[in-house]
Amino acid sequence: MNASNPTANIFKALMHPTRLSILEILREGEQCVCHLEAVLECRQAYISQHLMVLREAGLVEDRRDGARIYYRVTNPDVFNLMEAASRMSGMSYQPVKLSQIKDCPCPKCNPGAEDGDVNK
Repeated sequence: MNASNPTANIFKALMHPTRLSILEILREGEQCVCHLEAVLECRQAYISQHLMVLREAGLVEDRRDGARIYYRVTNPDVFNLMEAASRMSGMSYQPVKLSQIKDCPCPKCNPGAEDGDVNK
């Protein structure tokens, strides 16, 4: 991304529907990559590419916990920007409501997953 214009980088990062969906999921708080994969029903490599763009724009940051990588939004003002864009486009804003995903191996959906056993 262009380091000389951080504002343009933010708008560039928001230009893809998958990245907007990722941010909507992260609105609910920190999520592991496997949870993003389960919710979006996309391959991990595809999600990682989009997370890299969001990270380079300074919109998300990550942390590692064992084998899992968790992402969170760095500045919640991005949600105001997304809501304003929805209003400008004439689309009604519909926040994503997350629930447990049946086959998601993350600890939020399967508490036993922390031990590496999703069948607990």
